[in-house]
Amino acid sequence: MRKVTKIEQTSIKKNKSKKLKVAAYCRVSTDSDEQLESLETQKTHYENYITSRNDWQFAGVYYDEGISGTDKAHRPELKRLIQDCRAGKIDMIITKSISRFSRNTTDCLALVRKLLELNIPVWFEKENINTGSMESELFLSILSSMAADESLSISLNSKWSIKKRFENGTFKISYPPYGYNWDGETMTINPKQAEIVRRIFSEALSGKGIATIAAELNREQIPTKRGGHWSPSGIRGMLANEKYCGDCLYQKTWSDSAYKRHLNHGEQTQYLQQNHHEPIISRKDWEAAQKLISQRANEKNISKGNEKYQNRYAFSGRIICGECGAAFKRRINYTTDGSYAAWSCKTHLADKDRCSMLFIRDNDLKLAFTTMMNKLIFAHRLILKPYAESLKQNSTSQTLIRIQQLETKLAENADKRKTLTKLMAQGFIDQVIYSQQTSELLSQADGVRKQIDALKNTTSSETAALMQTKDLLHFVEKSKMLEAFDDRIFTRFVERIVIHSRHEAAFKLKCGLTLTERM
Repeated sequence: MRKVTKIEQTSIKKNKSKKLKVAAYCRVSTDSDEQLESLETQKTHYENYITSRNDWQFAGVYYDEGISGTDKAHRPELKRLIQDCRAGKIDMIITKSISRFSRNTTDCLALVRKLLELNIPVWFEKENINTGSMESELFLSILSSMAADESLSISLNSKWSIKKRFENGTFKISYPPYGYNWDGETMTINPKQAEIVRRIFSEALSGKGIATIAAELNREQIPTKRGGHWSPSGIRGMLANEKYCGDCLYQKTWSDSAYKRHLNHGEQTQYLQQNHHEPIISRKDWEAAQKLISQRANEKNISKGNEKYQNRYAFSGRIICGECGAAFKRRINYTTDGSYAAWSCKTHLADKDRCSMLFIRDNDLKLAFTTMMNKLIFAHRLILKPYAESLKQNSTSQTLIRIQQLETKLAENADKRKTLTKLMAQGFIDQVIYSQQTSELLSQADGVRKQIDALKNTTSSETAALMQTKDLLHFVEKSKMLEAFDDRIFTRFVERIVIHSRHEAAFKLKCGLTLTERM
């Protein structure tokens, strides 16, 4: 007979389960008193709710005030929350709703996936979604899209409301320019700042340059409205601001469908309300300042708009310092024999200890470009033709084959996810396995999409380089030797110039070649 020995049960003390470190995220889209009061209510609610749970440990409340949820790039507290998650300070996040977390579908899903990679789930209270136990991302994607549509609707309603206030003259300027205060209803003159405004207009009309005015104000330690330093562009903006003569021009800027703000150069209707508030500058002086600005712009060949310097000089914005990476600025140097145009590194002009790069004469740079182009005209068969052939051979064929392979892989990935869904629906696999494998497949699909995008960008850049090379080759084959600098040829073929020293410049051509020339 077999002998069986009974081993009595011993009591084993169970370890207390580790508490989850739970944090909350809140956001309000405006900084009005009502919204800030709502924010305080949310903060109190989450702090009390988290601390009331025995299995949770309060890890803080993160909140952004008066910030739109359409773009995560401008929400500092959300960024800090993600950083603390990476540092292991948080195990779970609670937020009121998807629309409070993000109204941009792409951003929302990207944030959720990023947090799931760190094994940190997000619980959306309103929708009752916990990303740690969700069967798929489909439901979250749909709700995020609804939140994005809601955001667009709110934005359109808000724009319509603001436009109506523009039209009937009831729009309130809550943040007036330097020289004015806001009393809750209208703009009132700040006497101390108004004296500085009058001084700026007076000195500008007397012929003093805006850079000199800014330097003098900084030397006297007179602060700007936000306590910073004066700049020439800031002074010019003040001189052009119609508010100083009592008028108010509405809709100077506008936002596109991606919520990016642009200066209004006629794309949207503007509204001018005259005698809106008490002026600091007489209308006569303000109009004289506008004529002065226009006159100086004409003298320097500056056109109004985002590309205001594009027609000024061929080299403008295209010369880069090889030592510090700063752009070069055109200056007029004076000698006993006269004057000449030169290009100087902006860093060197501001602080010679930070950059030792010396100025380059404008004529020397033009001669270097002309010499470089003549060498290309003379030896294009040895330089450009082999380069063009190599671009043809290495460009699209292999890249397109690789893109097709990746797209096939992406389709196989989608089929696997469909199969998983069917298996779970029929009860062959449980929810945990389904969630894990679906998450892995989605991550793989994202990686494949990124590879496809990168290859497509490479293909387009290679194609562009080949087209630019053919254009340059066609030009040099037909052209005679250049006798002088031609700015049209320069802007047609050169992307930028990198200055390595006063005696050496590298011309980076649009076709991808970089040719170095001595000066």
